[in-house]
Amino acid sequence: MSDVSQSTGPPLLEVRDLAVRFHLEGRVVDAVKGISFTVERGETVALVGESGSGKSVTGLSILQLLPYPRAEHPRGSIRFKGEELVGRPEGFMRTIRGDRIAMIFQEPMTSLNPLHTVERQIGEALLLHRRMGREEVRARVLELLRLVGIPEPEQRRLAYPHQLSGGQRQRVMIAMALANEPDLLIADEPTTAVDVTIQAQILRLLQDLQRRMGMAILLITHDLTIVRHVADRVLVMTGGELVEQGPVARVFAAPRHPYTRRLLAAEPRGRPRPVPEDAPIVAEARGLQVHFPIQRGFLRRTVGWVKAVDGVDLAVRAGETLGIVGESGSGKTTLGLALLRLLPSRGSIRIAGTEIQGWSWRRLRPLRREMQIVFQDPFGSLSPRMSVGQIVEEGLAIHRIGTAEERARKVALALEEVGLDPDWAHRYPHEFSGGQRQRIAIARALVLEPRLLVLDEPTSALDMSVQAQIVDLLRSLQEKRGLAYIFISHDLRVIRAMSHRVLVMKDGVVVEEGPVERIFEDPRHPYTRALLAAALRIEAVEGAVRG
Repeated sequence: MSDVSQSTGPPLLEVRDLAVRFHLEGRVVDAVKGISFTVERGETVALVGESGSGKSVTGLSILQLLPYPRAEHPRGSIRFKGEELVGRPEGFMRTIRGDRIAMIFQEPMTSLNPLHTVERQIGEALLLHRRMGREEVRARVLELLRLVGIPEPEQRRLAYPHQLSGGQRQRVMIAMALANEPDLLIADEPTTAVDVTIQAQILRLLQDLQRRMGMAILLITHDLTIVRHVADRVLVMTGGELVEQGPVARVFAAPRHPYTRRLLAAEPRGRPRPVPEDAPIVAEARGLQVHFPIQRGFLRRTVGWVKAVDGVDLAVRAGETLGIVGESGSGKTTLGLALLRLLPSRGSIRIAGTEIQGWSWRRLRPLRREMQIVFQDPFGSLSPRMSVGQIVEEGLAIHRIGTAEERARKVALALEEVGLDPDWAHRYPHEFSGGQRQRIAIARALVLEPRLLVLDEPTSALDMSVQAQIVDLLRSLQEKRGLAYIFISHDLRVIRAMSHRVLVMKDGVVVEEGPVERIFEDPRHPYTRALLAAALRIEAVEGAVRG
């Protein structure tokens, strides 16, 4: 934890009676209802609560990034170094954003420009606020990429966001936020897409910079393990209100509010029902390979290959969950996309015993109903121009399933199954929190009643209590429908609660596989042992973070 400097002056950040109100299609939504808190220089304050509690809206309010005039502050004050921010002109706020106050956003794929390289996007923050030459910018970009643990920074600086894994994109966002060494860093789920082995590295990096620069951190997160070990104080939000705040040790040891007690007790539990012995194989791959060319020079000649997936064998049966774990960039997501024929690959792919490798897109189309995917980034995979009802119904319409009335009933049932109010079907994705958008994505996949569902980090954006709900939901649907799941995640608690078997990947290859109990209790490969140690031993995480 940080060493908070004692100061007789005003707090670095002071929020008083802040309210946020949205005007949405004739409706008024009070997202934040008069909250007050402070952040001192060099302090780490954690803001926790369930999806939709108002955490991210609070963070965006500090930088005045809400969609004004649809959003307003009916009352309240936000003072940074004693200076009021609410209502300040855009020109003034541009001198603050990315320089004195920086933010790491929750969804890196939608926050990064898909048309610009990593170097250009990090360098932009430097050029806007610092007088630096091109070579100075390049040197600083490389330094930042090394700091956040990006492998091969000389090559990655020229990459585009879509060429990076989810965890690597998140680290690029962190590098951008730290570029100008801000006084206050607002970190909105900074380790959501990052695997457990580098969570401690990133948190240690943030704390090292905090000690060196006296930087304060407002940490918005649903990961209470991180809060326990890195924060000085914790603020607990629900329904737009602060229901409890205080030193982390006191709140965790003796929570006073019923909501805080429920939040601390929530985590995925239980095990999936055993797979019937006669369950048929739904999906199978043999010798699966996905190699991406490395092209250089003016003529873009191929000088090598990135072996993202290199000779993987797998099989998953009806009613079974195959968990796939590994670090960011290990090939987990690429494997899932290749299995669904969403990426070109080599090797055998069989769905329900039928070889589909080499099939045309037209021939594959009827089969798409049988195999669905839930993507890692829920906002990027949902069309902002379509209502939630249209998004969930789209697959039904494409496959010509039922009448309009029957499809509407199926959409309402799907939304209800994932814990959303069917009356929200007319709303749009931007009106929902990150966790709620992920549930919309799950509803869209489940409404087609597929046989195979690839779940790519389906709980990474969800708080603990909603994670437990989603795990219970997925297990009950699997039991009822005999669904086969390929469950990709870096959260080993969720993998253990969901999976029958586990496949461990590193650098595109499978280093270990077996029943979930054997993998967790008797890991044989050194990499698996390191992965489990980072995830399951809180003492190890605490020691790494505290240095």
